[in-house]
Amino acid sequence: MTRYDATAIEKKWQDKWQEAGCFVAEIDRARPKYYVLEMFPYPSGRIHMGHVRNYTLGDVVARYKRAQGFNVLHPMGWDAFGLPAENAAIERGIHPAEWTKANIDSMRNELQRMGLSYDWRRELATCDADYYRFEQKMFLDFLQAGLAYRKENWVNWDPVEQTVLANEQVVNGCGWRSGAPVERRRLAQWFLKITDYAQELLDAIQHLDHWPDRVRLMQHNWLGRSRGAQVLFPIINAPPGFDHIEVFTTRPDTLYGAGFMAIAPDHPLAAALAEKNPKLADFIAECHKMGTSEAAIETAEKKGFATGLSVSHPFDATWKLPVYVANFVLMEYGTGALFGCAAHDQRDLEFARKYDLPVLPVVLPPGEAAKGFTIGETAYTDDGILFNSDFMDGMTVDAAIDAACQRLQQLKLGGASIAWRIRDWGVSRQRYWGCPIPVVHCESCGVVPVPESDLPVTLPMDISFDKGEASRGNPLDRHPTWKHTQCPKCGGAATRETDTFDTFFESSWYFLRFADTNPDQAFSAEAIKYWLPVDQYIGGIEHAVLHLLYSRFFTRALKRCGYLELDEPFYGMMTQGMVCHRTFQDKKGDWLFPHQVAQQDQAWIKQADGSRVTPGRIEKMSKSKRNVIDPDHIISNYGADTARLFMMSDSPPVRDMEWTNAGVEGARRFLNRLYDLSVADDARPLADTNTKQPSKLDDPAAECLKATHQAIAGITEDIERFRFNRGVAGLHSLSRAITKLDGDTPASNWVRRFAMENLIRLLSPIAPHLAEEMWHNIGHSSLVANEAWPVADAAWLVSDTIEMPIQINGRLRDRVMLAKDTAAADIESQVLKRDKVIKHLAGKPHKKIIIVPNRVVNVIV
Repeated sequence: MTRYDATAIEKKWQDKWQEAGCFVAEIDRARPKYYVLEMFPYPSGRIHMGHVRNYTLGDVVARYKRAQGFNVLHPMGWDAFGLPAENAAIERGIHPAEWTKANIDSMRNELQRMGLSYDWRRELATCDADYYRFEQKMFLDFLQAGLAYRKENWVNWDPVEQTVLANEQVVNGCGWRSGAPVERRRLAQWFLKITDYAQELLDAIQHLDHWPDRVRLMQHNWLGRSRGAQVLFPIINAPPGFDHIEVFTTRPDTLYGAGFMAIAPDHPLAAALAEKNPKLADFIAECHKMGTSEAAIETAEKKGFATGLSVSHPFDATWKLPVYVANFVLMEYGTGALFGCAAHDQRDLEFARKYDLPVLPVVLPPGEAAKGFTIGETAYTDDGILFNSDFMDGMTVDAAIDAACQRLQQLKLGGASIAWRIRDWGVSRQRYWGCPIPVVHCESCGVVPVPESDLPVTLPMDISFDKGEASRGNPLDRHPTWKHTQCPKCGGAATRETDTFDTFFESSWYFLRFADTNPDQAFSAEAIKYWLPVDQYIGGIEHAVLHLLYSRFFTRALKRCGYLELDEPFYGMMTQGMVCHRTFQDKKGDWLFPHQVAQQDQAWIKQADGSRVTPGRIEKMSKSKRNVIDPDHIISNYGADTARLFMMSDSPPVRDMEWTNAGVEGARRFLNRLYDLSVADDARPLADTNTKQPSKLDDPAAECLKATHQAIAGITEDIERFRFNRGVAGLHSLSRAITKLDGDTPASNWVRRFAMENLIRLLSPIAPHLAEEMWHNIGHSSLVANEAWPVADAAWLVSDTIEMPIQINGRLRDRVMLAKDTAAADIESQVLKRDKVIKHLAGKPHKKIIIVPNRVVNVIV
């Protein structure tokens, strides 16, 4: 077997693609467009195997669609702002811009070595002022349209990172990066009104037919539309400024089971009471140290503080409910208050048992008697019939909900209502390395937008990052000159907004910028109308909610501001699985890199000293557990095509895949075999390129021709359905058919060339460098990258024969080619004469032969 020089071949063809401008995309209305996009990476410094898989998937689709005649847009850029760069500046003593640029240069070089078919002219980095000046203008337009606003809000504050954290970034009450206990603070923050589009975003989910069901469900749940009731509980002896507590509940049918009222530690009433009650203030401070994610709330011990206040029940003014401040109630959800119905909510039940509060069942399970029904340690949360509920007695839950809403409306103490889980998007971040928010603060004029003519508001470069906790936080607050400016409205002294945008702001419109690189505008309506929506978007499931939801909202907000006529930015969505590898630990328990370990006599050893190594689970590649493979090492030693082929052949793209040395070696061997097929062979010559198909084909040639058309049809369907692993299997089958075709006749030589040319075209999206070399080897001077995708001849897809597996006692032992619908007696006769069957029978008589027509034969011994 010849081993082709992957390094030389891959560099040669990458240069030729660039010289020919193969992947340059321009608007061409004579051709259908196809926009394929992988989620752009954060420039951390090196690509990892997750990148290799993600970008190979997109490249296979892009090359395939281009071969089919589509005008393909396939761009790449960098999600370049973010706190990691700022932390790197502190730790390494380097400016975030310098660190980011060096990482981009490094990662671009690695991606280019993979032979990805990007139009690199469209490359962008979100930290470039030429990019973010347009989003500053978008923000000003949002502000004018009423889609952006500023308000004080309770936030999670990391005292070490000196920035706001989302609930999902608080782990066990601590910052996900710093590990420091998180504080709750009230800060003035900028928000975008995503809630204005909640119903529209929810309704449109059902039309995203080319998105995974899992992603659509996650978005549905995140929006969280709830049908229920608004309920007002009048406060008895209310403090000044408060006359009732408002609650949203999805279960107004259980109001007669109410046993207490609970408000969030950040509720305005709690804050007012804490001003005169130091113990309550201490309790609220303790609550602020607790995690704020839903998981943390559910698992934490339920704690409350009795305020001494009571509210009256909306259906019975003589019924008093005590008011608690409770650690499991959040201002971010509902109204920051709830009535506790312990019999029918597990969280309320735990709280009621702890503080000896009433547990009043009002929903009777089917088959239970009202007189004997009680609640133990588990709340009853299923359907049933109402009892102990006055006017709702005997009703179903649904009927009781309607009746309760009507009674509340009659009493003017509430009524039917809709609530949403989603809250407006807080886009303020207290850090330097982000897009400046283009407003100034004037004592006379308040918040004043920066005039469009003064955009972009750029970051000052003379920033000092020193180690030590005292220096952390937003350097823009400490800058001696940058934040001081004049008010554009009155000319007086003003200060710039020192918060910068959440990086989701940049990633919510980058796909639009790729469509048009005009330096004078974010994008043109013409370019968006031609290129958008993205036909195929590819990325990790971890972005299935926030990034995709924000992008869907952002597109609608831009439409409202007159930028475009588009609602949904992504037509098709694919979420690829993770790349995994086995973990290893030495005898001290330290994690080892895979290259430090070898297998010897069914055991794992450390290569450095031969000591035993403990193999662990197969897990997602992680630097912390060192089960990572360096893509640069793989490309240098095996070639990019080997890595690409293995990524496509291991498993369906939506599933996790395990990276193994055996798999990589197998991919390389297969590519070497393919290369050998393209090298001149006197015993198996190819017809000249212009030779016409012979009028008559012998059986071997016809069989190979049929296999070729079947491969074309099968691999085409596999790529269309993202079954890339099956497509690779089809390449194996076709290569075997070509290898099997012997002889030096006009028929065999013509079929051999036809099969080889189509094999190379089919291979090209997956292993493009080798495909070009093979194409050149068989006599072509054109580029496969510019060749059309083959089309199968339907006449050759009809098969008169089938391959039937032969099993003996259920185990596969042989295969036999038979005419379709062969009679059972003839099948039995042929099977029993085969050498492998005779061998495995070993002289024993068979009891019976089970034949599944056209499927399988099973000989029972």
